[in-house]
Amino acid sequence: VIVLAGWLLAMGLAFAQVNINTAKLNQLDGLKGIGPTKAQAIIDYRKKNGRFKSVDDLLNVPGIGPETLDDLRS
Repeated sequence: VIVLAGWLLAMGLAFAQVNINTAKLNQLDGLKGIGPTKAQAIIDYRKKNGRFKSVDDLLNVPGIGPETLDDLRS
């Protein structure tokens, strides 16, 4: 039962949505196609330019292109 509960928790975290306007580095780093460097670039962009108005604004972050954006869209 404990193993099942742990698996369900892990699956829930894997499919959890991340708010790009409030996410911390470790939350962004856990997203598909985003490592620590891109995660920091997202945070730096957000600090310099303010909140993202749309997920499409991620294309303005250095290192994030259309393919990465497609992976992140959901």
